[in-house]
Amino acid sequence: MTRFLRLSRILSFVLLITGAPSFAQAQEPFGAGWTLDAESSRIGFQSIKNQTKVEQSSFATLSGAIDPNGSAEIRIALDSVDTKVDLRNVRMRFLFFESFKYPEAIVKARLSPRLIEELRAEQRKIVTLPVTLDLHGITQSLEAVLAVTLLDEARVSVATYEPIGIDLAAFDLLGGLQKLEEAAGVTIVPTTSVNFDIVFNSNSNSNDSGAAPAPAAREGVASAALEPEGDFSKDACIGRFEILSRTGNIYFNTASARLSSDSEPLLKNVVDIVRRCPELTVQVIGHTDSEGTLEANQALSERRAASVVAYLAKNGVSKSQVQSSGAGETQPVAPNTTAQGRKQNRRIEFAPVAAQ
Repeated sequence: MTRFLRLSRILSFVLLITGAPSFAQAQEPFGAGWTLDAESSRIGFQSIKNQTKVEQSSFATLSGAIDPNGSAEIRIALDSVDTKVDLRNVRMRFLFFESFKYPEAIVKARLSPRLIEELRAEQRKIVTLPVTLDLHGITQSLEAVLAVTLLDEARVSVATYEPIGIDLAAFDLLGGLQKLEEAAGVTIVPTTSVNFDIVFNSNSNSNDSGAAPAPAAREGVASAALEPEGDFSKDACIGRFEILSRTGNIYFNTASARLSSDSEPLLKNVVDIVRRCPELTVQVIGHTDSEGTLEANQALSERRAASVVAYLAKNGVSKSQVQSSGAGETQPVAPNTTAQGRKQNRRIEFAPVAAQ
C-alpha cells in the first residue's frame, strides 16, 4: 500500500510538469480557450542609462490567447513602444527594435492542464515555466518565474513573479543599442529586464453570449505607433529625419546605385514621414567609403541619392519636396580602416530644409 501511494505521488508530479493526459484534461480545463484582455494587461521593460538612471517603458498594443490545448501566445507590437517621449519612441522603433523589419515580438509557452485545476482550489500558484521569445528575427528559450492567479471562473492573470532578464546580444540588438547611445549621447547597460501582468478572459463565457473568440495571431501588423495623426510639427519632422539618417538600413548592390529590395521596409516609412512634413523640403544626401577614386565615389554617392529620390517620388512623394546630392567620401562618420567603419560610411542621410 505504501509503495502504491508513493507511485501515485510520483505520477501526479510527472503529470503536472509534463501535461500528460489526466483527469484534468478530460474535463477540458482550458475549455474553448482564453483571449488576452488588452485593456487589463501590461508589459514593461527597464533600461539603465549612464550606469545609474533607471527608465521604465512599456508597450501599448498587445494581443494573444491560450488555446484549448494550453498553448499560450502573446504578441507585442513593437511600434507601440511607449517611453512617454515622442522622439524616444521613434528612436526605439527605428534604431533599436527596427520595427519596420521586425514588427512584433512573440512569446510562447505551454501550460499544464492540471495547473488550471489546481488554481480552482488554491487561487494562486508560483510556477517556473520555459518560454520562447521571438525578437528581432531570433528565437531564444528563456525561463520565467510566474504568478498565476485565478481572478474568477472567467479570468486568469499571468504575471512575472521575478523580472525576466534579457541579454541584448542574444537577440542581435547590440548594434541598435549603439545607435541609441550615439543618437542620445548616453551609455546604456546591454541587458534589460521585462515584467508583465497579462489577463486572459475565458472564451467559454464569450461563446455562451454568442461572441466569437479573438484570434491568437494576426496575418499582418498595422502600425501601432504612439504618435499624432496627420501632419507632424516642424520639430517632430526634423527629429525624425535625423533618426532616419542613423538607421543604416538603405542598401545598394556593390559599386551600384541600384536599391536592394532589403531597403524597402525602411523606405516605406520614409515616404510616410516625408508626406507628413509638407512644410519641409528634404535633401537626400549620399555618402560612400574611401574605396575607389575620389571622383568615382562622388559620382556614386550622387547616383545613390538620386535612386532614393526616385523611389520616394514613385511612391507618392511630390518631386518638389525632395532633392538629391552627393558628398562622396568626404564626410566619414567612422574610420575607413575597418570593414565596420566603411559600412557606417556608406549611408544615406535626410536633411530637412525650409520649403521654398
